[in-house]
Amino acid sequence: MGVSSGGTHFQNLLSAIVENPQQLVSELPLLSVEERHQLLVEWNDTSSDYPKDKFIHQLFEEQVEKTPNAIAVVFNQEQLTYHQLNQRANQLAHHLQNLGVGPEVLVGICVERSVEMVVGLLGILKAGGAYVPLDPNYPHQRLSYMLADSGVEVLLTQQSLLESLPSHTAQMVCLDSDWGAIDQYSGENLDVGVHSDNLAYVIYTSGSTGVPKGVLVAHRNLVNAYFAWEEAYQLKTEARKHLQMASLSFDVFGGDLVRALCSGGTLVLCPTIEDLLDAEKLYELMLFQEIDCAEFVPAVVRNLMEYLHETKQDLSFMKVMIVSSDSWYIEEYKKLRDLCNEKTHFINAYGVTEATVDSCYFDNICPRGMYEKLVPIGRPFANTKIYILDKHLQAVPIGVPGELYIGGYGLARGYLNRPEITTEKFITNPFCNSQSKRLYKTGDLARYLPDGNIEFLGRIDNQVKIRGFRIELGEIEAVLSTHPQIQKTVVIAREDILGKKRLVAYYVSEDESLTTNQLREFLKQKLPGYMVPSAFVTLDTLPLTPNGKVDRKSLPAPDGGVTSVEEYVAPRTATEEIIANIFANVLGVKDVGIHDNFFEIGGHSLLAVRLMSQIKQQFQINLPLATLFQSPTIEQLASFLGSSVNTQNPILVGIKTSGNQPPLFCIHPGGGNVLCYAELARYLAQDYPVYGLQSLGLDGQQQPLTSVEEMASHYIEAIKPI
Repeated sequence: MGVSSGGTHFQNLLSAIVENPQQLVSELPLLSVEERHQLLVEWNDTSSDYPKDKFIHQLFEEQVEKTPNAIAVVFNQEQLTYHQLNQRANQLAHHLQNLGVGPEVLVGICVERSVEMVVGLLGILKAGGAYVPLDPNYPHQRLSYMLADSGVEVLLTQQSLLESLPSHTAQMVCLDSDWGAIDQYSGENLDVGVHSDNLAYVIYTSGSTGVPKGVLVAHRNLVNAYFAWEEAYQLKTEARKHLQMASLSFDVFGGDLVRALCSGGTLVLCPTIEDLLDAEKLYELMLFQEIDCAEFVPAVVRNLMEYLHETKQDLSFMKVMIVSSDSWYIEEYKKLRDLCNEKTHFINAYGVTEATVDSCYFDNICPRGMYEKLVPIGRPFANTKIYILDKHLQAVPIGVPGELYIGGYGLARGYLNRPEITTEKFITNPFCNSQSKRLYKTGDLARYLPDGNIEFLGRIDNQVKIRGFRIELGEIEAVLSTHPQIQKTVVIAREDILGKKRLVAYYVSEDESLTTNQLREFLKQKLPGYMVPSAFVTLDTLPLTPNGKVDRKSLPAPDGGVTSVEEYVAPRTATEEIIANIFANVLGVKDVGIHDNFFEIGGHSLLAVRLMSQIKQQFQINLPLATLFQSPTIEQLASFLGSSVNTQNPILVGIKTSGNQPPLFCIHPGGGNVLCYAELARYLAQDYPVYGLQSLGLDGQQQPLTSVEEMASHYIEAIKPI
């Protein structure tokens, strides 16, 4: 805000004092009538008509009538046409109706990535029910809570997951082994009498009290979101092949599904998380499937950009390129634009689950060169209202930070079984109009830019986004504080030396023998992997502010105070020195010892890909990703590089080779790699050896096996020596 505008606002305040001398100063307006109208009315003029009596499954059915033989969904080698997908979803819906599913009935769905995942969601909606997505990779305790809290009456799953599911009272339907019975039902569309105010889904988000909370989203919310996307992204003219990358348990998955299937496009499911993290494989998938529309989180797109720059390739084939779920920088935005063509519709989207996925967006038709650091989150979608207010719910001037509130047709009903927090977060709209009687209090800090675009500035409260995941820091603190050896704890997100955010846990404990590994394993039993801090710092006391609150700004950087599983040993050779620098660069830490395990000091799958890429650049050797299982320390990697290295990917990978119990052999998922089994190996008792069987051809030097029979033959031969 400039000096002239600040002076004008002061004049407005003085005039208001003269006119209303009894009024509290905090309630007096800074804005002129014209400014107030611009902020509250002109920049919120988003009204757009759409068919309010329609439902997502009906929009899909209309598309089935138009293009019955077009491909609707693809997963690996399996694909279904619109007609086939509709028929299967209808058969499932009839079966669910017989089980009592109808309006306001919650149906859980806990399945691996597959075509059945899409059939399941559509079947639930067609039956009139609301789906509750449950990620099978979530910890047992979290899944147990979500099943109990939601009280799902029916649970869709797969035979292979039955033994790992927590106890529950829901009726079970296995979408694979029960399909013979389901296939006997009619494939005709249903008419179940669902209303637009009925629930479409319940998505669980991180909660500050230590347990997740379910967000209640109605059909009208989702239908409005689809038509807003259709208009803003020009879906029916621009996008035909949609790459789906988000987990089923996130609302972005539903956004991907409706954008593709309601516009006549093809939904291509990214086979595994490893394909997402491996930039080379992700790019090959995009080329092979002729993808022209995709929504990325910044962490994934950064990895992809790095690979494309190294290999001198581009994204010129992309028509709609969406980045969302986290902040990113103008310089990155420009580099990504340079990889696309001039006609690519390039979008930075912002949204929250409580307002149905997306609320505003910034696109590349805006002029260049006027934004300083962060990419703006743009302007509201159709039928969405955005207000930036102070703590007294007064609109703040252009350029002044305030809390971002969302109104409009996207607002969810509230939180399941949480009336108090629903009342706290969904407030009465002080600028009430017929379209938005309530506002959602996001807790996000933002400001208006002079051109009407909005700049996201961070969080007001204790919530953060890391690698696209929305995380309540209080939930991690609540779980960590239950550890018997911890007296006090606080968790923050801080940027490492590379400018990337990561979680750091600080704690006070009288037990000096408590290690990072013990704390990490404790949290992994109760929280998803993305909520486990990458660094743990032990302190004698937590720093406090004068009023007795934890002084988060005074918490030390996680350097020397990080507890370690191993005693620090410095690099001894030139090779170890180079690898140590790569570890430090990738992990964003200092003084990595040669015995420190990559996965125990903050490494994860995305960073593993980056680590191997930098080792390849330094040593001109393309090591298989699975090398990190056998050689996760600097000493071991240096020794491996110093030997006669076999750069071919072996079929059999020893994940944990010690133990006298019968070994467990894990066959690779669709992506071919076995890195995903690292967590499983850690959970098993120490005396159980674990081996992974990965696909041939991951290194591009061998031909991949193309039939189950070939795979079985090769894998049996690899197992025999063990």
